[in-house]
Amino acid sequence: MFDRILIANRGEIACRIIRTAQRLGIDCVAVYSDADRDALHVELADQALRLGPAPVSESYLLIDRIIDAAQRSGAQAIHPGYGLLSENPAFAQACVNAGIVFIGPPASAISAMGLKDAAKHLMQQAQVPVVPGYHGERQESEFLAASAAEIGYPVVIKARAGGGGKGMRIVTAPGSFVADLESAQREAAASFDDARVILEQYIASPRHIEMQILGDTHGNVIHLFERDCSLQRRHQKIIEEAPAPGIPAEVRRAIGDAAVRAARAIDYQGAGTVEFIADASAGLQADRFYFMEMNTRLQVEHPVTECITGLDLVECQLRIADGEPLSLQQAEVSPHGHAFEARVYAEDAARSFIPATGTLHHLHLPEDSARIDTGVRQGDTVTPYYDPLIAKLIVHGPDRESAHKALTAALERCRIVGCTTNLEFLVRLTRHPAFGEATFDTGFVDRELPGLLASEPPSDEVLAIAALAALGRFATVDTTTPWATLQAWRLWGDARQYVHLVNGKQVHEIGIVTRTDGHTSVEIGERRLTCRTLSVAGETARVDFGSHVVRAHVLSVDSNVHVFHHGTGYRFSLPDNLSAVDESETDEDVLRAPMPGRIVKIPVNAGDSVSKGETLVVLEAMKMELALAAPRDGRVAQTGVSAGEQVEEGTLLIALQAPNE
Repeated sequence: MFDRILIANRGEIACRIIRTAQRLGIDCVAVYSDADRDALHVELADQALRLGPAPVSESYLLIDRIIDAAQRSGAQAIHPGYGLLSENPAFAQACVNAGIVFIGPPASAISAMGLKDAAKHLMQQAQVPVVPGYHGERQESEFLAASAAEIGYPVVIKARAGGGGKGMRIVTAPGSFVADLESAQREAAASFDDARVILEQYIASPRHIEMQILGDTHGNVIHLFERDCSLQRRHQKIIEEAPAPGIPAEVRRAIGDAAVRAARAIDYQGAGTVEFIADASAGLQADRFYFMEMNTRLQVEHPVTECITGLDLVECQLRIADGEPLSLQQAEVSPHGHAFEARVYAEDAARSFIPATGTLHHLHLPEDSARIDTGVRQGDTVTPYYDPLIAKLIVHGPDRESAHKALTAALERCRIVGCTTNLEFLVRLTRHPAFGEATFDTGFVDRELPGLLASEPPSDEVLAIAALAALGRFATVDTTTPWATLQAWRLWGDARQYVHLVNGKQVHEIGIVTRTDGHTSVEIGERRLTCRTLSVAGETARVDFGSHVVRAHVLSVDSNVHVFHHGTGYRFSLPDNLSAVDESETDEDVLRAPMPGRIVKIPVNAGDSVSKGETLVVLEAMKMELALAAPRDGRVAQTGVSAGEQVEEGTLLIALQAPNE
């Protein structure tokens, strides 16, 4: 086995690889950009070497610098993780040329599967079914539009290189084809340096089923059963599970055999995933699944396979790269129980899942009841330079129902303060009846999005707890100072205080009356509550409201109070009544940059009339295109930026005025 390896990656996957390698007695070398100098993967590694500035093009994508770092550190092998250079055949070959083992498949296998069009032709030769479509070289928009019409709408435009939903658009009618094509090509070029696309027939009720495979250097190939990755947003996975629910034994055999044929066709070595789209309109059937692509690397969702097989896939990768034969034959592998993985992202679900940034002032993940794979700690900053994944939460149970309950419970126990996350969206998704019944497909999230985004307003109990926290009633009191213990004491009668809490666009005025009998009266409009604090332990408060006791987690950060209750987090800002506030500009008067990025396109000009929901600006951030829409009907008063300009978060992009102004 290797004595020392270099991990050519960052974040969660770098930490994941380091933990297995160190368990096997292997020294780990990390690499980092300037933005990651204090990152968790740097802290965990045995040594770390700087690559360059924060942008990946100046650090993590520089093959020569990574090879040099490996040689200087004495690393015998390089693990690429996922993303970045993991599926770059030039990187795999550069490792070999430098006498360093690449912990992954040979460059020839990566090349064979790196371009979707060539891969589909190869799969057809290997008798692996593929989705009907156009997989050729011609890229003229007129020709592709004609091909789409021949295939029949709806069609899917896909970047022929890369994955992760980038450069992918679903087109339902010919009128929007050219605009969607241009957008997909721009995103593909930015993400993969290749603007070329393919077209595929859109499957009406698709399930995303993928097979984990292992191949060694001795010609042995096995599969480790399937994962269902049908729950997606922006064509990217958010919850994965293994095994796939409702899959008949004959369909599992057919997909498994096809995945093994695909791997053998390219002499695959290492861990990889063969992805299929299954037409589930009449249930999963052995003759209605199609090859989509093969990911020639470790997948983000590999932990669910580890849970049901008991294997450590990173250890398998290391042993295969070291020349060991597979220790198991196909008949010796069987799935046990059920596993889920949920991806916790810094993103705003209500705003088309755009990535979010910020400092993780508070980070609580339920490590006692779930496996947590993460690359961040409390106090770390989510930057605009990299994928906004905060953590992967993985649960395993004897059956799907028990694993489902464990997943929901674990998500409800997560508490994150400092940036917008998708936690509440994930909780509502797992509570949806269709999730429990496994009656979903890849279009489920889009169809159910309004309901999945609908949040409950804070209850009176939550408002009362937030108001008490704002007044410092849950704070630790210094008992050595008599003045600190007085709080709301009055010489005559009850003490009355008022608190203003801002939640979204709602302002709550709450009166707190501290009575001489030790109880507190809370006045919320015409409503009255009586409560008494039972206990405060750290961030956990138990408050008795007479007929019931509420247990909540309360945090005060800057000028905000955060209350977490029953899986929902509420943020209340405390306005400074002494500060001067300009109320002349409302949220609906302007469009601002939601995060740092580059202006790709502004399809409107000053004086144009626009409708609510109409795209006013296309912003590229984190190699994704974000279409920013008009917040209301109106007329463009001014455009504050131009195409090609780099902007910071909060930059004024468009100012609107009333249609008749």
